[in-house]
Amino acid sequence: MKRSRFSAYDITLGALFVALMAVGANITAFMPFLQVMGVPITLQTFFAILAGLVLGSRLGFFSLLVYTTLGLIGAPIFAGFKGGVSMLFSPTFGFIVSFIVLAYLVGKLAESNRQLPMYIGAAFAGLIINYFIGVNWFYFALNFWVGGEGISFTLAWSSMIPFLIKDTVLAVSAGFFAYRLEKSVLHRTQLRQAA
Repeated sequence: MKRSRFSAYDITLGALFVALMAVGANITAFMPFLQVMGVPITLQTFFAILAGLVLGSRLGFFSLLVYTTLGLIGAPIFAGFKGGVSMLFSPTFGFIVSFIVLAYLVGKLAESNRQLPMYIGAAFAGLIINYFIGVNWFYFALNFWVGGEGISFTLAWSSMIPFLIKDTVLAVSAGFFAYRLEKSVLHRTQLRQAA
């Protein structure tokens, strides 16, 4: 039977992923050359998928919810060291929302079968959710609440191709890394013993 409350161990691991998301969002602060068409490349999708695979559905969801909430109340932890309620109107905020959903789904899938094919499949499922929510938000933002002439649905998706390629590689990497972590360390930790 699963615990109804998070232990200090769970909270520590969840906080670690909040910190990893903040660092992953701002990796270009340390490596400014990591940009495509002036848009910074981030590692947020990688860490969000990893949160689901490593922490599981419940703790992964909670960790990413805390990350999003902290950013919305003003902590400069979103890409470009941004934060605040105004981010709700950003064209890319849909990707941040998707991290909460994908961490839960990826965690659920991984909990059902802790084998490599499931980890890779769960990572791809998370990537699909990430882009489905993120690109649709991007499209609607540019057409309905951000000034300008708007953008076609096809152009919204095609503009994401460089990022999708990067995130596909990172999703597979997250699946492999989480599986290795599971087999070498996690299966012996409180995180798995209590599940």
